[in-house]
Amino acid sequence: MSASVTVHSAHVVVPMTAPPILDGAVAVRGDRILHVGERAWVVDQLAARGLPYTERRWRGALLPGLVNAHSHLQYTGMAAVGAGRYRGFEDWAAAFTADYGGREHDWGADAAEGAAQSIRAGVTSIADIITDLEAVSVLADAGLGGIAYWEVMDWENAAWQERGRDQVLGELEHIPEHPGAGLSPHAPYSLDVGPLLDLPDIVRQRGLRLHLHLGESAFEAERRALEPVPGLAGVVGLGRGADWHQANVPSFRALRALGFGASATTFVDRLGVLGPDCHIAHGVYMTAADRALLRARGTAVALCPRSNAVIGLDPPPVADYLREGSAIAVGTDSLSSSPSLDLMADVAALHRIARNQGYGARDLHERLLAAATLGGAHAMGLDVGPDRIGHLAVGARADLAVFDVDARTVADALAELAEDGAGRARATVIRGVVRAVDGTVLTATHVPERTP
Repeated sequence: MSASVTVHSAHVVVPMTAPPILDGAVAVRGDRILHVGERAWVVDQLAARGLPYTERRWRGALLPGLVNAHSHLQYTGMAAVGAGRYRGFEDWAAAFTADYGGREHDWGADAAEGAAQSIRAGVTSIADIITDLEAVSVLADAGLGGIAYWEVMDWENAAWQERGRDQVLGELEHIPEHPGAGLSPHAPYSLDVGPLLDLPDIVRQRGLRLHLHLGESAFEAERRALEPVPGLAGVVGLGRGADWHQANVPSFRALRALGFGASATTFVDRLGVLGPDCHIAHGVYMTAADRALLRARGTAVALCPRSNAVIGLDPPPVADYLREGSAIAVGTDSLSSSPSLDLMADVAALHRIARNQGYGARDLHERLLAAATLGGAHAMGLDVGPDRIGHLAVGARADLAVFDVDARTVADALAELAEDGAGRARATVIRGVVRAVDGTVLTATHVPERTP
């Protein structure tokens, strides 16, 4: 017997890959979307096929489930660090390290709490970076979609060849295949050339995904050499140029110490890290050439503006990413550097930043909402295929989020969502199951239904 059908209807439905629908509905059977369209049409289709259904009528706007494209759920218990304000990356890192190593943490329980907070906020899939194995199964345990990325950092070339590669291969065996697995080379400044060359190959041989922090620290920005470097004056590319590889630098930090000005983005690109199976987080300190490299390689960027503000970094160049047509997604980062795991608060922050940077096009609301849904799915390669997410379409996974906003017109709904959507999640549906209503995580049986 086929699964029963549930119709989720709302005054505004926003599919992301089709125009918004007034008085729309999404019919769900099992964990899949069966129909999307105007409510009257959807129920007529079901009646014509003789399919009985139950209906859940929601107030406000119905969207695809939000996709958090960069987070560390295991750091949910480190909110005291995220509540501070810092003078830059090094200042924040000192506070983070003191809390991380200075007291006991239950990484599994903290990650589970982060997952619950995410579900309450309308998030259905997460790019979750894991540093401690106790948190490795949080996405699967919580029933969330997304990818668990095992973080790799602090390996120098010799140690990597001696034991690092084998260690990471062993650790990778602990990453659950469901919902998805990958590796996260932490950042260009925390890994030498050897691991940065090997890790993409390890991932690609297994058909997994890559995710790294890039352009988060001002240290990674392109710069000019202030003075000639003894013994290297004849090397083409000293300063701003790209031919630093002729000096056989062992790491990005060594590149900086020698006076080369290539950005961290060009550095990892030369090593073959970037690609359509990779997305980066932050992308703050990026030139137009760096952003063009990301587009050329098919690499999306997850913007985390509230985390950048807490750490004391510059805001990301949102307006430039939008004008240039870059693939963008949205991330909260963790509670160790952000006030909450409410992705819509970061959407609102991106809206303010884009306007302040001079972006005046009328498509801003829709593009930022797309970044928080379809954009996050695209960043992880989950926007296509049999288990696709990030948009409301027939056959896609039935991941939905409902927001209590003024939905008298489509324009009003989109504006309120993009500018003031934080704290407005009304319901979250994951794989066809209602997982949260009005801030409470629950099962579908607790939600009122009516049968026509």
